[in-house]
Formats: sequence, structure tokens, C-alpha cells
Amino acid sequence: GKAQNADEILMLADGNGEFTSALGLELNASGFGMGTRATRFGMIVENGTVSHLAIEAPGEIKVSSAEAILELL
Repeated sequence: GKAQNADEILMLADGNGEFTSALGLELNASGFGMGTRATRFGMIVENGTVSHLAIEAPGEIKVSSAEAILELL
């Protein structure tokens, strides 16, 4: 957010995957040697409430792309 002069946008990481796991959005990629990952998703949270959750189909980058999420803001 701030690096792009978008102070109202906060981008967060989930290093341990705890948030992703709590949402049920983890992906077991052990078969590819990559362990547990997050399913690709984008989320809009307004005042602490999730207003939009876009979960991608495997192998796609459509509903969770930066462009798709920005269109919803």
C-alpha cells in the first residue's frame, strides 16, 4: 500500500499459515515438494469485516488478481 501511495490499503503476509489454516484455505502441495501452501485467494476486509473473498480455481489467476480485487474497491 504505502509504497504505491495507497495508504488505505494494507497488504499482509501469513508466514506461518495460521490464518490460512483457520480459513480452511490451505493447499497440500507435498506431492510437488512444496509442502503446505495457501490456496490462491484475495480478500477485502473493511473495518474488520470480510466484505469479499475471492478463491481461485486450481491453476487460475482471475478472481484474486490485483486487477480483479482493485476493481472491487
